[in-house]
Amino acid sequence: MEIEILEQEDNPLLHRTEVKFEIEHEDATPSRLSVRDSLAAKLDKDSEEVVIHELDTKFGMRKTVGRAKTYESPEDAAEVEHEHMLDRNKIGAEEEADAEEAE
Repeated sequence: MEIEILEQEDNPLLHRTEVKFEIEHEDATPSRLSVRDSLAAKLDKDSEEVVIHELDTKFGMRKTVGRAKTYESPEDAAEVEHEHMLDRNKIGAEEEADAEEAE
C-alpha cells in the first residue's frame, strides 16, 4: 500500500492538520485501521493522533482517496472529534479497556 499526500492544511485553532491523501493498493480497499497506521507512520505521528474520516474507492479501481485529521495529541482528538469517529478509529478504546480491568 502506497500513500501519497495530495493536500495538507494546518488548523492551529483546533490543534490539527487536515490531510487529503491517495492510496494505491493491490487487493481490496484496505481497512480504516491499516490506513490510519500507515498514514501515521508516513506523517511521523502516533496512530492515536490520526482520525480517518473518509475512504472513497471507485468500483474496479486500485486507488482510494481519503480525508483524515491529525492532531497534536490523542487528548486533542478526543476533545474535538465526535464520539462515533473516535469509535470507528479505535481511539481511546485501550484506555476504556484498562479502566474496566481496574474495576
